[in-house]
Amino acid sequence: MVRPFFTNTRLLILTIILILAWGISSFQSLPRQEDPELISRIAVVKTAFPGASADRVEALVTTVLEEELSEIEEIEVLSSDSRVGFSTGAAELVDQVLNAQPIWAKVRDELADAAAQFPPGVATPELDETYVKAYTMIASLTWQLPGEPNYAILRRYSDELGTRLRSLTGTEEVEFFGSPEEEILVEIDAPELAGVGLSPQQLAQQISLSDAKVTAGQLRNPEQDLAIEVESELETLEQIRQLPVQSAGGQFTRLSDLASVSRGVRYPLSDQAIVSGKPAVVIAVMMQSGLRIDQWSATVHDEIDAFRSRLPQGVSLDLVFDQSGYVANRINSLIINLVFSGALVIVVALVGMGWRSALVVGLALPLTIFAVLGWMSVFGVEIHQMSVTGLIIALGLLIDNAVVAVDEIQVEMQHGHPPLQAVTETVKYLQVPLMASTLTTVLTFLPIYLLPGASGEFVGSIALSVILSLISSLVISLTVISALAGHMLSASGEVYVRAQRISKNSVTDRIALIMMKPGTWWYEGLSVPRLGRFYRWTIGRTTARPLLAVALTMTVPLVGFIAAGTLDEQFFPLVNRDQFQIEVDFVSQTAIAQNRKIVLEAREHILQHEEVEDVHWFLGENAPKFYYNLTGNRENQSQYAQALVQLKSSQSVGSIVQELQQELDDLYPSARIIVQQLQQGPPYNAPVEMRIYGPNTSELRRIGMEVREIMTEIPDVVHVRDDLTERQPKLGLIVDNEQVQQAGLTNTEIASS
Repeated sequence: MVRPFFTNTRLLILTIILILAWGISSFQSLPRQEDPELISRIAVVKTAFPGASADRVEALVTTVLEEELSEIEEIEVLSSDSRVGFSTGAAELVDQVLNAQPIWAKVRDELADAAAQFPPGVATPELDETYVKAYTMIASLTWQLPGEPNYAILRRYSDELGTRLRSLTGTEEVEFFGSPEEEILVEIDAPELAGVGLSPQQLAQQISLSDAKVTAGQLRNPEQDLAIEVESELETLEQIRQLPVQSAGGQFTRLSDLASVSRGVRYPLSDQAIVSGKPAVVIAVMMQSGLRIDQWSATVHDEIDAFRSRLPQGVSLDLVFDQSGYVANRINSLIINLVFSGALVIVVALVGMGWRSALVVGLALPLTIFAVLGWMSVFGVEIHQMSVTGLIIALGLLIDNAVVAVDEIQVEMQHGHPPLQAVTETVKYLQVPLMASTLTTVLTFLPIYLLPGASGEFVGSIALSVILSLISSLVISLTVISALAGHMLSASGEVYVRAQRISKNSVTDRIALIMMKPGTWWYEGLSVPRLGRFYRWTIGRTTARPLLAVALTMTVPLVGFIAAGTLDEQFFPLVNRDQFQIEVDFVSQTAIAQNRKIVLEAREHILQHEEVEDVHWFLGENAPKFYYNLTGNRENQSQYAQALVQLKSSQSVGSIVQELQQELDDLYPSARIIVQQLQQGPPYNAPVEMRIYGPNTSELRRIGMEVREIMTEIPDVVHVRDDLTERQPKLGLIVDNEQVQQAGLTNTEIASS
């Protein structure tokens, strides 16, 4: 295996060049992102039923959806939440599903079947897949002027910026946060409307019937079929103002005589974004998979810089989050670790084996890394935090094979064997032991690579990087490195003999003679006789008493196992990152204006910590996913808020989180506030989750409250929340049906007025 590389120097040089070229080209072309992508096994089903109570939503919508979706075998967990006017359900697939798209197609078919059973007024169910992926860049259009913001301006510019970002190559998705919906507002003049004998409901019905949205019929003859449509689409405000309105007496008037018509933002706001304490519309952009984030981000930066110059005074365009910086830091850490490891390997090998062997062993590290990068391109492994972590872990294992092979070749040549014989005999002697040691380590990491579900998808690339590194190290050490060691160790002696015959007057000649002089420590490695004698003594003692040697050997892992019981157990570690999140839940009837007032007060308190650089709040819905495993299923909830807290550095994140948790709990005892450090691994709602099943809702609510009381008494439990015991308060009107009919009204008209 090694003979062709030693006898054919051109083949050896060509192989080294090909490995370097393969690695460099792969490094330039490999996709780069912050985190590995996980299969989307969770989806949320949202269905609106305006005006319906929570019980009616549960009976007429949620139950129907659950019955249809329960027929799909691949769904492992099906949960739902019914509240006033809205139904939310979550479906989680089994871990064995590797391609979720066909399953979600079946789910959509079942949703269509369920929609056919809904009563009138229920909207079409919407299926939103929960992608375990963070937005690549988050920008904000912020209102900087005093007073109330003009959301119409912010929305118009955000739509334009979103359109331009969508058109960029590599953009997968653009989403808006804090962007209110626009509406056409018809403000009725009550005396004028009463003068024509109409109620607000009757006027609204006439306006609705004036905008035909369906086909009126078809014209069919032997030659052709034509669809018949009424050309009555309302496109401008003036068209709406000129709509004819028939009075109770049969006469007609214009809508503009009875009401004013204007375009504006729908109030009250259902969600709101507050960036750096200012109202804003946030644009979150996601990059397509398989691209280099640094190149794509540079294009987005250019587009944002060009768009910023077009903004009016009082509106600023700022970057809230840019993932490319975190990716660059991880790649830089890999390069720094690689350079440091290479230098350390050369220094250690220089002291122990001499400068000739040190150069050969040091070359094994970059060659193996470049080979692994090449194999990553073959297996489709992106450069992200997990694959980079695997390469860093493997750095300490990569040079083991090379050190053993080069040292054995050096010993064989010191015993007088010719270079070719020393190389071939060494490889023949070591190939089985090195393959066995490599195989044992590969088998150690293989279970991590074979982990099922999201956990395996997340950490699997760590094990794959290590496995590829070990195999590449073995092959390169037994071929290229061994052949190179034979040439290097034999050529230096010949060069020394020739150097003695030439002039020794120049500084270069003297340095060459010093470096290549046999017998020196830098030429053959440092030898300490006392250390050697002590080593031989210990070997003799252990071989003379094998049982004692086995006992001493087992003591070390035994102490490790005992010490492991005292360590904190956490499969996925917390992230030391210059960001963390805060979630706030007020009582369910809290209006978004009150929510905004409190979180702005909390922002000022948070900024008093010197480590905090800025705080960005998102009200009524989740913040954009600035980290891949954040769950984002909260929307249309005025009592909810989430904050992205930006720190000046990643130092002492844990202590800041603990301090803020205690302080905010003391300041706002009526709110449930969770200050949470980011954590690795698949998404989760809480570190500990419990599900209680049963047919009786009242009994479930009672048990849920008991469980909450028990869990709140457990030490280190910050908050406990559930999705059933918190109920939306309401005002009930008890009407006299006879009085209602005598007044010429109905219960429906009273409810809608």
